[in-house]
Order: sequence, then structure tokens, then C-alpha cells
Amino acid sequence: MKTILIPTDFSDNAWHAISYAMNFFKDESCTFYLLHTYSPAFYRMDYAVGGPSFSAIPDAGVDISLMGLEKTVADIKQTYGNPKHSYEVVSSFNTLTDEIRELVEKKPIDLVVMGTQGASGAKEVFLGSNTVFVIRKATVPVVAIPEKVKYHPIRNILFPSDYLSRYSPESLKPILYVARMHQARITLLHVMEEGGFTADQKENKAHLERHLEELEYETVELEGALMPDAVLEYTEAHPVDLLVMMNRKHSFLERLMLRQNIDKIGFQVQIPLMVVPNSTDS
Repeated sequence: MKTILIPTDFSDNAWHAISYAMNFFKDESCTFYLLHTYSPAFYRMDYAVGGPSFSAIPDAGVDISLMGLEKTVADIKQTYGNPKHSYEVVSSFNTLTDEIRELVEKKPIDLVVMGTQGASGAKEVFLGSNTVFVIRKATVPVVAIPEKVKYHPIRNILFPSDYLSRYSPESLKPILYVARMHQARITLLHVMEEGGFTADQKENKAHLERHLEELEYETVELEGALMPDAVLEYTEAHPVDLLVMMNRKHSFLERLMLRQNIDKIGFQVQIPLMVVPNSTDS
């Protein structure tokens, strides 16, 4: 993970995510792309076709975006001054999800780091709408940073799995990278269903454990619990510094994103969340 994309809307929450990323990768040589997307003050066909350089009428949104990005980079350098880090800025008239997708196609982006809420983010939701859209569409891992979470070294990673998929080495690579980088312990969490493991689940579990052999890890089996509440309750009762999930259809993550109101799930997430696009060997 050498190239990190960080969207920003210049809010306090966006700065919080930037600060977390600077600390998360403080010992790594990285290039950070700071991205700001915007819409022009009024919609023009010439602007839509060619952007601000094509239009004969200047748009203040361009200058505001570039000035904000330049100030953000200056603030990062002043606050952290890490010689291992370099920075690029991207200002774009585009939707956030589309611009991230296009940048990932053009640049060697390894990871997206973003806050869970925007400048006017509602407190009662687990993930803001922008974060949800990015996670659903992203083809690279996304780390979502809750607004109130302060950075501290990653020592315990929680990785829930139903063992229904045989994770490919490519899918597991970013998780193993983070675990090695922080010398963290991985907990594989599984909620037992009636009838126990199927033959495929046993094989998929063994396959996953083979990839973790060089790392410190443990397996935890829970009975009588329901997803997604079981995972959320586990994070309340145990020290977890990073929650890792594979993004696939009908997963715990998908169900969690659909259950936004904390009154329903009885839990306010205070743990960074890393979502990895899932590709399987079978």
C-alpha cells in the first residue's frame, strides 16, 4: 500500500480522517492523493462537456477547490512533516464515487481512506451516504474512520467470516499487509448456525488459516447469536482496533449498511472499518 487516496470536503471530519491516515502510515513511504470533488455554481452545457478549461465563463468553484486542497497539503506538512510522505492534489467536477472509480483506473491507487460523515453528517447513522456509495462501488480497499476515533496503534484486528467463500490471495493481501505493518493480532470471528460447518466451510476455513500461518491469529466461534448484532456486540466487549470485512452480496456488511439507525442496532460504531472487495477462488 504505497498510494493512498483521501477524499476531502475540507470539513473537520475530513481532516480527522487525513490525520488518522498520516499516523496509520507514518512508518511507510507513501504518496497521498488528496481529492476534492465539486459542482459548478450553475450548470452549463459547455462546462459539462469540457470542464472549466473548456468554458469561457470562469467558475469560482474551481479556485475554491484548488485553494482548499493547497491549504490542506500545507496543513499536513506543517503538522506532520513526514519525509516519507509525498502529496498530489486532484480537483474534479464530478461525483465522488465516479471520480474515485476513474482515479483508481488511471492511478496505482492501493487504498481509499475517508471519514464516515461529511460536513453535515447526521450523528444517527452508522455510515454517511458518500461512504456507503464509495464502499459499494470501490474496486480497492476502503478504510472508513469514525468521527470521534483517535488514532492509536493497530494491535487487534477483527475479521468476521461465514467461511462461505474461498478468499483469493489478492483479496487477503491488503489485510495481511496491514497486520504485518502494525504487528497486529487477527481474530477470525464466526457465528455458528444450526448443523455446524459444512464440508465447504471447513475447507474454506482451513484455506484462510493457511494464509495466516505466519501471523498471530485466533479463531472465535459464537453460538446463539445473530448477524450483524453478534459482531457489533463482540466489538463492545473486546479490544478491537480495526474491523475488517469482505464486501460481497448478502454479507454481514451489506446488511449492516442497510440498518443505519443506531436505535435499531443499539450500537454506535467507534472502530475504524476496512472493507476489502471480495474475489474468490471458487
